[in-house]
Amino acid sequence: MKKLVLSIFVLLFWVGMKAQSCEEMMDFVKSKSYGSTFYSPNSEAVSRVTFYDIYLDYKSYYFAIVCFKRKYAYQCSEYIYQVASNTKMYYSMNYMDSAGKAFWKYIQPYNENLGCAPDF
Repeated sequence: MKKLVLSIFVLLFWVGMKAQSCEEMMDFVKSKSYGSTFYSPNSEAVSRVTFYDIYLDYKSYYFAIVCFKRKYAYQCSEYIYQVASNTKMYYSMNYMDSAGKAFWKYIQPYNENLGCAPDF
Protein backbone atom coordinates (compact mmCIF):
# COMPACT_ATOMS: atom_id res chain seq x y z
CA MET A 1 0.00 0.00 0.00
CA LYS A 2 2.89 2.34 0.83
CA LYS A 3 4.39 1.80 -2.65
CA LEU A 4 1.04 2.57 -4.28
CA VAL A 5 0.74 5.86 -2.40
CA LEU A 6 4.32 6.76 -3.29
CA SER A 7 3.73 5.91 -6.96
CA ILE A 8 0.64 8.10 -7.06
CA PHE A 9 2.57 10.94 -5.41
CA VAL A 10 5.38 10.69 -7.97
CA LEU A 11 2.88 10.58 -10.83
CA LEU A 12 1.12 13.70 -9.54
CA PHE A 13 4.47 15.40 -9.12
CA TRP A 14 5.39 14.77 -12.76
CA VAL A 15 1.96 15.80 -14.03
CA GLY A 16 2.48 19.05 -12.15
CA MET A 17 5.96 19.38 -13.62
CA LYS A 18 4.64 18.93 -17.16
CA ALA A 19 2.28 21.82 -16.57
CA GLN A 20 5.31 24.06 -16.11
CA SER A 21 7.08 25.53 -19.07
CA CYS A 22 10.12 23.79 -20.47
CA GLU A 23 12.32 26.66 -19.35
CA GLU A 24 11.06 26.33 -15.78
CA MET A 25 11.73 22.61 -15.93
CA MET A 26 15.30 23.23 -17.11
CA ASP A 27 15.82 25.70 -14.27
CA PHE A 28 14.45 23.16 -11.78
CA VAL A 29 16.72 20.37 -13.05
CA LYS A 30 19.77 22.66 -13.05
CA SER A 31 19.03 23.77 -9.49
CA LYS A 32 18.76 20.21 -8.14
CA SER A 33 21.95 18.71 -9.55
CA TYR A 34 25.40 19.38 -10.91
CA GLY A 35 25.64 18.44 -14.54
CA SER A 36 28.27 16.65 -16.60
CA THR A 37 28.85 18.60 -19.80
CA PHE A 38 30.19 17.28 -23.09
CA TYR A 39 31.29 19.99 -25.54
CA SER A 40 31.28 19.53 -29.31
CA PRO A 41 33.18 22.44 -30.91
CA ASN A 42 33.53 20.64 -34.26
CA SER A 43 29.85 19.71 -34.59
CA GLU A 44 27.71 21.73 -36.98
CA ALA A 45 24.57 21.33 -34.86
CA VAL A 46 25.30 20.30 -31.26
CA SER A 47 27.23 22.79 -29.14
CA ARG A 48 27.07 20.88 -25.85
CA VAL A 49 25.06 18.29 -23.93
CA THR A 50 24.78 18.38 -20.14
CA PHE A 51 23.49 15.35 -18.25
CA TYR A 52 21.79 15.62 -14.86
CA ASP A 53 20.87 12.92 -12.33
CA ILE A 54 18.17 13.90 -9.85
CA TYR A 55 17.04 11.89 -6.87
CA LEU A 56 13.44 12.68 -5.81
CA ASP A 57 11.13 10.71 -3.57
CA TYR A 58 13.44 7.68 -3.48
CA LYS A 59 13.70 7.50 -7.26
CA SER A 60 16.35 8.65 -9.75
CA TYR A 61 15.51 10.70 -12.83
CA TYR A 62 17.89 11.41 -15.70
CA PHE A 63 17.91 14.43 -17.99
CA ALA A 64 19.94 15.74 -20.90
CA ILE A 65 19.95 19.42 -21.77
CA VAL A 66 21.10 19.82 -25.36
CA CYS A 67 22.29 23.15 -26.69
CA PHE A 68 21.89 23.36 -30.47
CA LYS A 69 24.01 25.87 -32.35
CA ARG A 70 22.35 28.88 -33.91
CA LYS A 71 23.31 30.99 -36.86
CA TYR A 72 25.86 32.92 -34.81
CA ALA A 73 28.78 30.82 -33.58
CA TYR A 74 28.59 31.54 -29.86
CA GLN A 75 24.83 31.27 -29.41
CA CYS A 76 22.76 28.15 -28.91
CA SER A 77 19.22 27.10 -27.98
CA GLU A 78 18.66 24.71 -25.08
CA TYR A 79 16.16 21.85 -24.97
CA ILE A 80 15.55 19.32 -22.22
CA TYR A 81 15.02 15.57 -22.59
CA GLN A 82 14.20 13.00 -19.92
CA VAL A 83 16.47 10.08 -20.79
CA ALA A 84 17.41 6.62 -19.54
CA SER A 85 20.03 5.97 -16.87
CA ASN A 86 22.57 4.69 -19.42
CA THR A 87 22.16 7.49 -21.99
CA LYS A 88 25.06 9.52 -20.58
CA MET A 89 27.40 6.55 -20.81
CA TYR A 90 26.49 5.75 -24.42
CA TYR A 91 26.59 9.38 -25.52
CA SER A 92 29.98 9.95 -23.85
CA MET A 93 31.47 6.94 -25.64
CA ASN A 94 30.34 8.13 -29.08
CA TYR A 95 30.04 11.94 -29.23
CA MET A 96 33.70 12.55 -30.18
CA ASP A 97 33.22 10.68 -33.46
CA SER A 98 30.03 12.59 -34.23
CA ALA A 99 28.00 14.55 -31.70
CA GLY A 100 25.10 14.73 -34.16
CA LYS A 101 24.97 10.97 -34.72
CA ALA A 102 25.30 10.32 -30.97
CA PHE A 103 22.45 12.77 -30.33
CA TRP A 104 20.16 11.08 -32.88
CA LYS A 105 20.95 7.60 -31.60
CA TYR A 106 20.96 8.12 -27.82
CA ILE A 107 18.98 11.28 -26.95
CA GLN A 108 16.46 12.02 -29.72
CA PRO A 109 14.50 8.76 -29.12
CA TYR A 110 13.34 10.36 -25.83
CA ASN A 111 11.97 13.49 -27.53
CA GLU A 112 8.34 12.90 -26.49
CA ASN A 113 8.90 12.22 -22.78
CA LEU A 114 8.60 15.87 -21.73
CA GLY A 115 7.25 17.55 -24.82
CA CYS A 116 10.14 20.02 -24.77
CA ALA A 117 12.13 18.82 -27.78
CA PRO A 118 12.22 20.70 -31.10
CA ASP A 119 10.48 19.32 -34.17
CA PHE A 120 13.01 18.23 -36.77
